[in-house]
Amino acid sequence: MKKILFIMTVAVVFALGVISCESSSSGDYPPKKVLYGNIVDVKARKVFPGELTIYGGKVLSVKESAGVYDTYILPGFVDSHIHIESTLMVPENYARMAVANGVVAAVCDPHEIANVLGVDGIDFMIDNGKQARFYFNFMAPSCVPSTTFETSGATIDAEQVAQLMQRDEIMGLAEMMNVPGVVYDDAQVLAKLQAAKDAGKPIDGHAPKTSGEDLRKYVAAGVSTDHECTSIDEAKEKLDLGMKIIIREGSAACDFEALYPLIQEHPGQTLFCSDDMYPDDVESIGYINGLVKRAVAKGMPLWETLESACLTPVTHYKLKNGLLQEGDAADFIIVNNLDEFKILSTYIQGYEVYNANTGVTDALQRASATVATSSLNNFKAEEIEVADILVNCEGKNMKVITAVEGSLITGKEVVPAKSDAQGNVITDVEAGVAKLVVYNRYAAAAPQVAYIKGFGLRKGALASTIAHDSHNIIAVGCDDKDIVNVINKLIAEKGGIAVCNGKDIKCLPLPIAGLMTTLQAEEVAKNHMELKQMAKELGCIINAPYMTMAFMALPVIPDLKLRDMGLFDGIAFGFTSLWE
Repeated sequence: MKKILFIMTVAVVFALGVISCESSSSGDYPPKKVLYGNIVDVKARKVFPGELTIYGGKVLSVKESAGVYDTYILPGFVDSHIHIESTLMVPENYARMAVANGVVAAVCDPHEIANVLGVDGIDFMIDNGKQARFYFNFMAPSCVPSTTFETSGATIDAEQVAQLMQRDEIMGLAEMMNVPGVVYDDAQVLAKLQAAKDAGKPIDGHAPKTSGEDLRKYVAAGVSTDHECTSIDEAKEKLDLGMKIIIREGSAACDFEALYPLIQEHPGQTLFCSDDMYPDDVESIGYINGLVKRAVAKGMPLWETLESACLTPVTHYKLKNGLLQEGDAADFIIVNNLDEFKILSTYIQGYEVYNANTGVTDALQRASATVATSSLNNFKAEEIEVADILVNCEGKNMKVITAVEGSLITGKEVVPAKSDAQGNVITDVEAGVAKLVVYNRYAAAAPQVAYIKGFGLRKGALASTIAHDSHNIIAVGCDDKDIVNVINKLIAEKGGIAVCNGKDIKCLPLPIAGLMTTLQAEEVAKNHMELKQMAKELGCIINAPYMTMAFMALPVIPDLKLRDMGLFDGIAFGFTSLWE
């Protein structure tokens, strides 16, 4: 009878899918643990009931077993291109959000903070990331500033890039946005590319709408990836030249629906990324785990999908996170099935850093924070007045930026200019035309003003100190007083995102470089959702208004953008007049 009870007990435990056996430990790692479940071997492309033994932070053995299990054990997911600053969180807090979604590693471009603080900003991101048990793979920003047509807070030249390339913490050269610099043999640009090649480290790309001979020269210079494709045809031209395509799904740029067939058509040449994503969007639509689920639901083969999420990033970037092979670091996730991919547990280096029942565990925190954040800023802007953003009407027609939902690429329209009795241009709410302002935060300068369609605002104003890539102050609104008030609120806070409804101002301060807060993901998400709701009440029709607004200042993505130096034509790649 005792024997029967023992067999029944073991059978019940096995049916749950996971059983652990503790014994001696190795160094600072957890004790030996054995887990049972359906092993998903992405390299061998097979699923089998098995026994996974981890010890000393590594996979000691993977063996097939005769059990029947309800759960699946597979390698953790990788975000192949992210600006952590765009989550509004410091790296250690981003890691908490990531592991809850089965992400164990990220290829990170600290381009945003580098544009504010230079190498000091990169050092902060690396040092803060060390506080968490997570694979932060930082790249060296290639374009600080991204162009000479804007004012940034710092410059990182070719010599500094070469120095960064010698550091073990730097995994490669981040997105080379200066396509003209590559095509026309700019000495600084070529020196940065050469530094990465000399170090044997990969080079990421950023080449929207680039094709033909320009693209061939760009790829020949050593650029290996692109995450800016918005159509299959654009992606295929790049794939044919040997590039890998990173399929992006972020808060403002959503390219998955257009590009997901590439997963099946070009196995081993696709990866997934978020690029720029707010925590509340992660909560609502999922992260890399969400893309895996969507791809499988759309009929993409399981193995090609998991290859994009787990395997290709590791092999392409030479990452150190494990792939569930014997001798690998013990980095893996446990999910409920291979359709929903609900994350039950996340393990990194043998530690369970997330459990669906208890949340993020203490094991994620690897060390106490040692880096002060209070002085990490670069902010010299002074308050403005309504007179500073008035525009004298100089013609019958003016060029207007058109924002597009789900895209970073803008259009251009020519519309009749409307003016008041004093001869100043006024916004045209009925025609959907609002005022766009960019204000230098690093030095004394006059605000630059243009006009924009697509936000749908009927009153009030939005503003942010996140304006890619130099992160000057950017605002969009219908009322000059509201625009001035919301900008001055950000100046008082020395960074943040805010909304003014004509009476009240709500602000999420971002004291770290005007880009990040030390708040956790849940608090950031709550604040950001409240800001978005207030924007919606003002008539805003953009789902991610602050992220979209941030890219209205980015000159390396066409067509028309506004810089702190003036209106910029991203096709002609030069400044242009407001007047047509």
